[in-house]
Amino acid sequence: MKDKNCGYCMRGELLDKFGIYICDLQVSSLILFKEQSKRGRCIVAYKDHVSEIVDISEEERRLFIEDVAHAARAIHKVFKPDKLNYGAYGDTGCHLHVHLCPKYKGGDEWGGIFQMNPQKTFLSDAEYAKMIEDIKKAL
Repeated sequence: MKDKNCGYCMRGELLDKFGIYICDLQVSSLILFKEQSKRGRCIVAYKDHVSEIVDISEEERRLFIEDVAHAARAIHKVFKPDKLNYGAYGDTGCHLHVHLCPKYKGGDEWGGIFQMNPQKTFLSDAEYAKMIEDIKKAL
């Protein structure tokens, strides 16, 4: 099931507004968040347009959580954060997804909740491509 107004479902221009597709995992897609004030921030988005984790089967839930853990391991390996925060929101988009937000001691927002989209740090296409390459190698 796809929603034509959802960036996670349709990709293309809708996704390009905030993220860059990296690859498919078992039951989800891994997306690099364009705003990189938290270096290595990614999103794991479930393959179908469902709102809640309780809307999928137990097996799909297990695989989704495995995808989140798999992506988290890659982020830890590549970016070496002091802590990885996990955020599951979707009040307006209503597509099951988890933000993986690396945090670094002494860095921006350490000890607090990360901002959804602070609009502070954007990278060049080459820098995004290198990050994606490194993440793929670590998966």
